Amino acid sequence: MNILVTGAAGFLGRRLIEALLQLGSLADRHGQLQPITRITAFDREPVQGITDPRVLVKGGDITDEQVLANLIDADTDSIFHLAAVVSSQAESDFELGMRVNFSATQGLLERARQLGTCPKWVMTSSVAVFGGQLPQVVDDDQVWAPQSSYGTQKAMNDLLLADYSRRGFVDGRSLRMPTIVVRPGKPNLAASSFASGIIREPLNGLASVCPVPLRTRLWLMSPAQAIANLIHGHELAAQRLTEGRVINMPGLSQTVEQMIGALREVSGDEVAQRIELRPDASIERIVGSWPGEFSARYARSLGFTADENFASVIRQFIRDYPPQ
Repeated sequence: MNILVTGAAGFLGRRLIEALLQLGSLADRHGQLQPITRITAFDREPVQGITDPRVLVKGGDITDEQVLANLIDADTDSIFHLAAVVSSQAESDFELGMRVNFSATQGLLERARQLGTCPKWVMTSSVAVFGGQLPQVVDDDQVWAPQSSYGTQKAMNDLLLADYSRRGFVDGRSLRMPTIVVRPGKPNLAASSFASGIIREPLNGLASVCPVPLRTRLWLMSPAQAIANLIHGHELAAQRLTEGRVINMPGLSQTVEQMIGALREVSGDEVAQRIELRPDASIERIVGSWPGEFSARYARSLGFTADENFASVIRQFIRDYPPQ
């Protein structure tokens, strides 16, 4: 069983590789359970610190055709495509976002088509494909209307994957993920970065800035739940995907005020008071266009799951990354 993971140096990429190594086997392109013999871990810079002999580390420009040709071969059973430029960066640098978020995806899909092996393909989509006037709870048949370049790029990827799957070039599934929190480390350029920052920084004794109103509602998922759903999505038989290859993931619908309340419940007033409200119109415009709750009916019928509550997400983060 040979697997490619793009974006392997990223937070989810690293955790996914660790989970796959621990799991030890997956269903191959024919639906047969097979031991994992090779994981190609690819990112712009080579992934550091992975010593398992089953992991082959590669680095390079994902938009380079020769690099793509060396990433996927006839023995590649499955592809987890996680590489992406984040939302605010894609908005500020249109060309970079298009090259990495869309053109590279198209190149990878085309490489798979040329090989004619129909590998399994799992990638992440985003709630940013939605926008405009939205119902309070977004159903699976909601029309896409992205309000950012990032959302547009993700929507184009979803359409492309659906067509490549329809034609039998890949066996694809695009999992439309909620905002993933709580992420460790430093803030990144994603518009949603604050959602982790208002939990992570206060827990570590640092001040944090919230750039959106307290009433802002977010659709959330923990990192552990995201990894579990990525693997579950891979293992689903193609015959079960009767309502399409793009699947809105279940999640937790929380206002920023509720998130801070959960932080106060878990760690007390002193920690929660380290958050400062400082409006940022550019962040508010992007985040405010995203849906705050989904029915996720199709995903739930397929066995995808959500976190129990946000306090449990915070406690999980504290267990995994004890405050310094």
